[in-house]
Amino acid sequence: VMTTAWSREELERIGRAEELEIATKRPDGTMLRWVPIWVVGIGDQVYVRTWHRRENGWFGRVVSSGRARVRVTGLEVDVVVEDIGAGTAEQRSGVDVAYRAKYRRYGDTTVDRMVADDAVAATLRLSPEER
Repeated sequence: VMTTAWSREELERIGRAEELEIATKRPDGTMLRWVPIWVVGIGDQVYVRTWHRRENGWFGRVVSSGRARVRVTGLEVDVVVEDIGAGTAEQRSGVDVAYRAKYRRYGDTTVDRMVADDAVAATLRLSPEER
């Protein structure tokens, strides 16, 4: 599946969103339930994480399929999901800083969970499918 770049408007909508909703499709093409998750943008890239890596639930489904559908206010799009895990030191640092900046009002206890090693290992990069 080919990907394309996020538009400036899409990146702004995602950046403003408190949460992004993500869902996967059943084999027959119908959507499973939408799951709200925290999302951050760095430059022209979009990242999500979960508290800990697991094979079941939304995380396992999007990793195994490599695809999902995401939505925020004013935007709903099919994406390609790239499991980058911790990525490079630079990627990890950038995503960590973005999570701390965007979600700091929830307090260190909550945000610290999203920058801990378990969550870092569950970092996904989302890219829009070519459209």
